[in-house]
Amino acid sequence: MPSQLATIAIDAIEPKLVADFWCAVLGWQVVEVDTGIISIAPQDRTLPSIDVIAVPEGKTVKNRLHFDLRADGVSTAEELERLLDLGAQRTDVGQGPDVSWVVLADPEGNEFCLLSRSVQDVEQDETVPE
Repeated sequence: MPSQLATIAIDAIEPKLVADFWCAVLGWQVVEVDTGIISIAPQDRTLPSIDVIAVPEGKTVKNRLHFDLRADGVSTAEELERLLDLGAQRTDVGQGPDVSWVVLADPEGNEFCLLSRSVQDVEQDETVPE
């Protein structure tokens, strides 16, 4: 049997700040707090979860792994506004002006993308016969 993705780890100088941000973005909750680690997960605790781990150093280079998000139940423009209101910031990782996604960063600079098509757009495209 292949492996299963269980947990994604995010390093943070301020784990509570980062955990609270991702809880608000994803609609998740804190499920465990241990020394230097805050674990967050969906209400039903399905996998994967995210561990936000305290580290002494700040982020210095572009992430080599990042999240891609899709708006769900709202337009991509509305979701972008919500993410910015939650504390996300637009960031440039060399993506160029004509890409269809928006590159953002969480409060400690970890990059993530908001894709141009919502969950509903993708689902609709999958149900259209060719």
